[in-house]
Amino acid sequence: MVKGFLDVAGIVFLIIVAKKPMKLLSAIGGGIAGAIALTVIHETARRLNEDAPRMDLLGMEAMSDTLESIDAKVPKEENLFKATMAADIVSNSLYYSVAGLGNEKQVILRGSLLGLAAGIGAVYLPKPLGLDEAPSSRTPQTRLMTVALYSIGGLVAGSVAKFIENQT
Repeated sequence: MVKGFLDVAGIVFLIIVAKKPMKLLSAIGGGIAGAIALTVIHETARRLNEDAPRMDLLGMEAMSDTLESIDAKVPKEENLFKATMAADIVSNSLYYSVAGLGNEKQVILRGSLLGLAAGIGAVYLPKPLGLDEAPSSRTPQTRLMTVALYSIGGLVAGSVAKFIENQT
């Protein structure tokens, strides 16, 4: 039953990709651009402003907790940081890629709303998930910057997806 569903899902995916390959490439390109913009701005801000969010610490905590829960070895801090950054870029790229799917006229709005939702989630979800909320919420400025960073990432994702789509 599951294999049959996966086969059908794979065929549907291939049909969609075959019909609109540039749309998928536009979405992925926008997602990658949004994730990179978010990461570069975050890494710069955290080095220049003591109130800047520390999403790197939140990600490292989440990755450590996950690895410990499956009895896997947690890497030393430097390698944990690198693994967290890689995982963040991949997961944020996939998330922001959603902005490029659907109606092209609303791609920038979709990207902006995805970014806003991610920023609000980054502020309000750590505590219910059992994570330290300080990296994204320790001051009002930290909360505002957290939402702004993810919103910028979404805006970049939508804008780049639209730009790529219009180049073809």
